Amino acid sequence: MATAKTKQKILKTFLKLLETHPYDEVSLPLLAEEAKVKLSDMRSAYASKLKLVAAFYEQIDTSVLEERDEDMGDQPARDRLFDVLMTRIDTLAEYKETVRALRAAAQKDPALALDFNAIEVRSQKWMLIAAGIDVAGVKATVVSQGLSIAFGRVLDVWLDEADEGMPRTMAKLDKELDKGTSFMKRLKGVESAAKRMRSFLKKAAQGRNHRRRRGDETEDDSADFADEAPAGA
Repeated sequence: MATAKTKQKILKTFLKLLETHPYDEVSLPLLAEEAKVKLSDMRSAYASKLKLVAAFYEQIDTSVLEERDEDMGDQPARDRLFDVLMTRIDTLAEYKETVRALRAAAQKDPALALDFNAIEVRSQKWMLIAAGIDVAGVKATVVSQGLSIAFGRVLDVWLDEADEGMPRTMAKLDKELDKGTSFMKRLKGVESAAKRMRSFLKKAAQGRNHRRRRGDETEDDSADFADEAPAGA
């Protein structure tokens, strides 16, 4: 069983290799060799490269959650989310070439892109939680998926920006959040319409059931009357 120290060593080596190697060239045997661990320890620690990517995202998530500015609690939800996502970008700064390699790999391989997307959506759910934005159920998945796509567009700008002040990155994030706010308003409208429709259908069903019961009672009364009527009537 690989220790926590061994797992961290493997992950650190993996991220370092991605700075100079394409994702598809970083094999598990190469990683074991570079990390100076046995393949059995590699298997115990991470069964696949996808597990390593998930561990990387989890590491970033944890750092962002630890850095969360609790003084932002009284700010609008959009501003809180902007702050959280900029904190995420700041946290990713030392892994910029690693992020570049992962995005390049996803662009080349649609199946891999879907795998990465599932990991990203899970991370963005935590970013929403960090921003104090309460969404649940299907809505949480829809919002997290939209945020994942938007953040990916922001990352593309960030990867090409040399200015440490990141004016283009912040402007892009601003724009994407504006579009997201508009989408959320439309989603809320759709939810309200769906709620009204469900209420209407429920009342209609209750009305049909009520009429059906009254019809059954009328038939029973008629049958009783027929049974009680004198012969030949």
